[in-house]
Amino acid sequence: MTEHKHETHSEIVKRLKRAEGHLKSVIAMIESGRPCLDIAQQLHAVEKAITQAKRTLIQDHLDHCLEETVGALPRDRRQSIDEFKSITKYL
Repeated sequence: MTEHKHETHSEIVKRLKRAEGHLKSVIAMIESGRPCLDIAQQLHAVEKAITQAKRTLIQDHLDHCLEETVGALPRDRRQSIDEFKSITKYL
């Protein structure tokens, strides 16, 4: 298998490492009996970080890999591709 890397991968790794740190903190909070509201807030932060990492990965893949596969298309034939890329922002 060949290496598959995009410019945003290092940014995604940073986000995921940050989420990992938050998750460890949540586990410690639960084990130490912290209030549920505090725990829920931290879990929300973890969830948002992972969601953003996923969104960035998918959009980057579409912007580069899909474009590479489809190649140059006339403007009238690009509409479906462009709409598909735009709708993924709502994942």
